[in-house]
Amino acid sequence: MKEVKKIVVALVLFVAATSFVQAQSKVAHIDVTQLLSQMPEMKSAEAELKKLQETYRADIESSMTELKNKYTQYSNESASKSEEENQKRAQELQVFEKNIGEAQQNAQQELQKKQAELFAPISEKAKAAIEKVAAAQGFDYVIDAQAGGGLIVAKGKDLLPEVKKELGF
Repeated sequence: MKEVKKIVVALVLFVAATSFVQAQSKVAHIDVTQLLSQMPEMKSAEAELKKLQETYRADIESSMTELKNKYTQYSNESASKSEEENQKRAQELQVFEKNIGEAQQNAQQELQKKQAELFAPISEKAKAAIEKVAAAQGFDYVIDAQAGGGLIVAKGKDLLPEVKKELGF
């Protein structure tokens, strides 16, 4: 009877261990940031953003130069103007300065909006390629391998080369 119990316990343990091994999922990792930075579409999107940023910067610098010139002019002419006119000019400079600040905020918001607009389709394309490669190779989970991305061990298969191949670069 003891022999049968031992065999039954061993059989149960074997079945449990086999089930556990089969239940484990295949996991891979990929550095999504690295993938995105190497995509040709991302490089052109970044160039477009940089061009837009330079345009905004040039406009704001032009306005700042104009403000500085007006301030210098008003300072030089203040002795020959009435107190009332000097106060009016000071208010004009404050309004101009406030407008420049608002322009800077608007430019920042527009840049963020444009960045989201440009990067969303690129991110979707990368995600679709990752999903396709992972499915083709039988991976159940793909973890972002970027530092701080929640990955503790990176001994699994890196999908970056296959995903780049899928995207054609």
